Amino acid sequence: MMQLRPGPRGARWQQGFSLLEVIAAILLLAVTFTALMKVAGSAINLTQNAAEHSEAAMWARGMLDSAFVGESVKPGSSSGQFNTKFRWQLDVTPWTQAGAALPNAPLHLYQLDLDVLWGPAGHPRSAHFRTLRLSGSDVAGGPNPLQPGL
Repeated sequence: MMQLRPGPRGARWQQGFSLLEVIAAILLLAVTFTALMKVAGSAINLTQNAAEHSEAAMWARGMLDSAFVGESVKPGSSSGQFNTKFRWQLDVTPWTQAGAALPNAPLHLYQLDLDVLWGPAGHPRSAHFRTLRLSGSDVAGGPNPLQPGL
């Protein structure tokens, strides 16, 4: 309840806030708090998304670094799982910059395309990684055709 008291020169002023002003202030605080919670929730989702992509990159790097080490590269496709959350698919294809590769060339480049997938099978999330791998008799442990006699 507002009380009016006389002011200087006969003017009257109010003390306190009206119910309408209090309700408007609470409504403004509620709207602001809701917006802040949405921003905080989005930040948490983005952090989780970044963490999942970082883990996928870690798995991919480990796989691509160790793929075909000590053995010759063979074109084809393979797939599997890293753990219960992340699965992978690797496609290996011959790579040439211009045209077909020479059939008797001692060394060949292969393109390794690795897809790391996670999440529900109906709507999986994925990250794609690509690299080139050199394969030939010197890579497989045989004599180096580019340096005869060694």
